[in-house]
Amino acid sequence: MAYGSLEAVKGISFYVAQNEMVTILGTNGAGKTTTLRTLTGLIRPSAGEIWFDDINLASVPPHSLPELGIVLVPEGRQLFPEHSVLENLELGAYHLRKKKDRAQLAQDLQFVLDLFPRVRERLAQSAGLLSGGEQQMVAIARAFVARPRLLLLDEPSLGLAPNIVEAIFEAFSRFRREGITILLVEQMALLSLENCDRAYVLEAGRVALSGARDEIISSPVVVDAYLGKHQLAES
Repeated sequence: MAYGSLEAVKGISFYVAQNEMVTILGTNGAGKTTTLRTLTGLIRPSAGEIWFDDINLASVPPHSLPELGIVLVPEGRQLFPEHSVLENLELGAYHLRKKKDRAQLAQDLQFVLDLFPRVRERLAQSAGLLSGGEQQMVAIARAFVARPRLLLLDEPSLGLAPNIVEAIFEAFSRFRREGITILLVEQMALLSLENCDRAYVLEAGRVALSGARDEIISSPVVVDAYLGKHQLAES
């Protein structure tokens, strides 16, 4: 995957199994966001294939991915700031417009509002007036009501207070119990590793290391580069 002549991701290969939570780690510029943007069709790969079940995503336009069950929560959230919180949530289910889906939407809204009581309190407010943490909760809730099978998350904890981060990771655990598969790019390496099944470490656009959670957490390379020995000891 490239931006013009700049090759950001160089022939990586990985998989995510159903109902797994997989984390992608890496320093800034390692290719993490580029990988997610390529999976969602926002960047077209210069070579290779991307398969979701038996579907080659290379020819699928980005706006059709939610109908397949692939939903992205991008870095920066990208809410509609002039619209109310409720309208933003309902827009997440735009592809579920049939009458038979209205009951499901109501049920899903109830689920996410129970998860995020602060969102419930602000349903009538414009999304642009919310705090960063509240906006992130809305973005994640909006993704859930889209009924994803595969949820992609790009740096969901970036710039958030610890209590908000705790709430959204608890939401991810609940999502998994609902059968949702998660692929997570996250700056908080230890937190993401503690909650995932497997991880991939990108360096300069390539997979430098991969393995099960415990294997990655105990890797000296990961400890030195991403965790820090003192942080790991405190956990």
